[in-house]
Amino acid sequence: MNIPRLLGADVKPRIALTIGDPAGIGTEIILKALNDRTLLAIDAEFTVFGAFQVMTKTYDLLRNLSNLPMLNPNHLKIIDIPTPEIRLGIGDRASGAASFAYLDAAIAETMAGKFDAIVTAPIAKSLWKLAGHDYAGQTELLAERSQVNDFGMLFVGKSPHTDWVLRTLLATVHIPLSEVTKQLTPELIEQKLELLQRCLWQDFGITNPRIAISGINPHSGEQGQLGREECEWLQPLIESYRQQHPKVQLTNPIPPDTMWINPARAWGDRDRVGLGYDAYLAMYHDQGLIPVKLLAFDKAVNTTIGLPFVRTSPDHGTAFDIAGKGIADPASMVEAIKLAIALVKTRQAV
Repeated sequence: MNIPRLLGADVKPRIALTIGDPAGIGTEIILKALNDRTLLAIDAEFTVFGAFQVMTKTYDLLRNLSNLPMLNPNHLKIIDIPTPEIRLGIGDRASGAASFAYLDAAIAETMAGKFDAIVTAPIAKSLWKLAGHDYAGQTELLAERSQVNDFGMLFVGKSPHTDWVLRTLLATVHIPLSEVTKQLTPELIEQKLELLQRCLWQDFGITNPRIAISGINPHSGEQGQLGREECEWLQPLIESYRQQHPKVQLTNPIPPDTMWINPARAWGDRDRVGLGYDAYLAMYHDQGLIPVKLLAFDKAVNTTIGLPFVRTSPDHGTAFDIAGKGIADPASMVEAIKLAIALVKTRQAV
């Protein structure tokens, strides 16, 4: 495992970017993002893991079609990974294999200490499987290669209206809804709370966090009438955790249908920012991500917490349907790169 660098004022964060599935919009949004004026003003080193030929062909195709200016790949440092002929918009086994190879190489170089963070463009999980790589997603590969068992998916979005930051951690991720209550246990929730507390300190500099916890059942179980998980183990676990961690403020289980009202107010009304918590723990995928995408679809960033390095990603997919048209929105990629740089700086400062 690499030893973290101590960053001084004159040391640039080293950011590795992967282009994701080369048949998707990854190259387009990276070339647009790296030409964004707000990123051009940030002092960081960028290296792209992908195929130089794919990137130059995409640039040549789109530079006169694009709704936003793109950075010429000739001006980038690119780790060129051999890739077969790819057709934009047509994902297949070859593009899936290529996207896996890009990320695998970026992880190896980062674990060797050559980069401080990885920012990943979207991949198609089904095409990874078609190429023989059976992972639920990029998160799981990152954790495996890093030899980490304790990790999580934290979604981060900064409001353009109030500057309030929404942070949502998922207790369970890519599993069927029928499996959720089987996987939700006191041990898992305690593990996620510990992980979230460490992340808030290490990556965001928050030492006394306020964390909102969602209930599992409608109305948080209605005192056992609509499910007993809350009263039998979730509420007792929260009370025990409070005693062990007096600097951490935890809510009781909040009914899932009302938990997101105050975050929406903090997102949209500067006078109500105080209603927002430092982080939210959601029990399953859609419970956490529907409100995140409703509030911050073009601003939200997925970050994998618990890794020995920073990893962020845009909160959207490969968008094969618009690949090659020049209309892909780089906003989430811009935010992912900004967040990666900010987290590197915070992580090195604490």
